[in-house]
Amino acid sequence: MAEDLIRIAVVGHTNTGKTSLLRTLTRDTRFGEVADSPGTTRHVEGARLRLEGRPVLEWFDTPGMEDSIALLEYLEKLDAPGERLDGPARIARFLDTPEAHGRYEQEARVLRKMLECDAGLYVVDARDPVLGKHRDELAILAACGRPLLPVLNFVNAPSHRAAQWRDALGRLGLHAVVEFDTVAPPLDGEQQLYARLAVLLDRHAATLAALAGHLARQRRERRDAAYELLADMLIDVAALRLSSPSDEAALARASQTLRNQVRQREQGCVDALLALYNFRPSDFHADTLPLAGERWSMDLFHPQALKDMGVQVGVGAAAGAMAGAAVDLLSAGLSLGTGMLIGAAAGGLWQGVEKLGRRVAGKLRGWREISVDDPVLRLLALRQRHLIEALERRGHAAREPLEPAHPDDDAWRAGPLPDALKEARSRPEWSALGGHYEDSERRKQVAAELARALAADAPHAA
Repeated sequence: MAEDLIRIAVVGHTNTGKTSLLRTLTRDTRFGEVADSPGTTRHVEGARLRLEGRPVLEWFDTPGMEDSIALLEYLEKLDAPGERLDGPARIARFLDTPEAHGRYEQEARVLRKMLECDAGLYVVDARDPVLGKHRDELAILAACGRPLLPVLNFVNAPSHRAAQWRDALGRLGLHAVVEFDTVAPPLDGEQQLYARLAVLLDRHAATLAALAGHLARQRRERRDAAYELLADMLIDVAALRLSSPSDEAALARASQTLRNQVRQREQGCVDALLALYNFRPSDFHADTLPLAGERWSMDLFHPQALKDMGVQVGVGAAAGAMAGAAVDLLSAGLSLGTGMLIGAAAGGLWQGVEKLGRRVAGKLRGWREISVDDPVLRLLALRQRHLIEALERRGHAAREPLEPAHPDDDAWRAGPLPDALKEARSRPEWSALGGHYEDSERRKQVAAELARALAADAPHAA
């Protein structure tokens, strides 16, 4: 094993969130086993973090300490008459006793790993009161002679006792403390943790700083990639146009096809975002609307979904007929086609006479075009933007299903749509949902500009 590999043991009382901390730090929802029952972790598990392809830090998840009061009394009796062992020597002697393989087997696993590591993270459930058993645990762990960094978990709970814990830890000489809620960690939580470790492990300070910087860059790149996924979806939907005969039954069928395509495209975006943040589909909870049997991921075109998000809808949509679909209902179609030709030329969006000519000819034959209405584009943007921001703040130890709330984002509710989406309206070939998709350089440029704008004015832009 490389000599410069930093080895950190994650230790503490039973059921304080040690495995949860490692799930969040490694962004792995499958690491270890997380449960409400005490003593879930019964053995030592490890995970490595890499920097530029090489392992630089190894975490070790250890069992919870359950009988620290009795163990501390036992340790104090191990010195021979006239002998005064230091902490590590006393722990080493304990590990050679039969008790280390019997009554205190679980604590022995923890202490053996502490002696092998460079430092330990002592995970505290900040909701718990400070008890004598915790002080004895810290005394035993300190005897290993390794730096110890207390981590206050569950500090977002309304009943946490973080202040009492800081006071108690300070009395024991542990003044370097970090708050890191494994369910909803702060955006700079990792940077704070590695900065504290760097103080305790001066020899590894440069590596820890490089690792923290690498993780911060990853977070920014992940967030940028999330908004690129959203921008690509919005352009796909804005550019989508379906042609249909003008009779009512055909228009209804085309409208249903359009809705299904957009629903599937939104679900594809949700799946891609979950994968980007290394979550599973089961981690996403479809937010129930006040409609019987309706779910978040299936309600995109229902007028109530728009109203609940604060998006204004027109009279037709409010009535529920053709909700979310804009239909060309001009009797001849020629005037619309001519207007599109003039608008395209004036806006620098010329698509070629051939493409627009075919569309005008279709209208003359009595065909109509259906596209997604502006309110639905607004709803798509609002839902996915808030999903991204919720994923940004979700720890990989969170066990409750993710429930996106309504973002405070009036610009997307009522303001003008971005120019990128207005341009996409006149570029049906930009939609990957259509039959003539062209991933042109202009489309890529517009998508990149839209992604940057979406990220810049997000509710919690970094």
